[in-house]
Amino acid sequence: MKNKLLLIFSSVLFSGVAFAGSLNCKGTVEEIAMHGNDKFMVRLSSMNLPVFFCNPEERWTVSGVSYSTGPETCKMLYSMFLSALSADKEIDYVLFEGNAVPASCDTWVSWTSANIRYAKVKKN
Repeated sequence: MKNKLLLIFSSVLFSGVAFAGSLNCKGTVEEIAMHGNDKFMVRLSSMNLPVFFCNPEERWTVSGVSYSTGPETCKMLYSMFLSALSADKEIDYVLFEGNAVPASCDTWVSWTSANIRYAKVKKN
């Protein structure tokens, strides 16, 4: 019986789906850009490198998350970042998710793609 419980516990523990990275970054918008193949990029002051976050022409998906970002939401996110850049407002919270998301905002790898689950600009 003891071995059976151990086997069941081990199966549950090790058979789960791998969880994607999840990271909250905040700060002023230092860069927004469009890169070839219609991909938008953003870099906040707390980030070392810009990150691809969506495509305004098609649904954006990255490995490690079960949701995607549609073209209209992409355009809204880009507008939010552009407005924050123009007004020099701090982005209070951006939740990046995906398998390539690092452990901290200042350790992004070049050409990383992530989904944005949540983003918030706060009035100062």
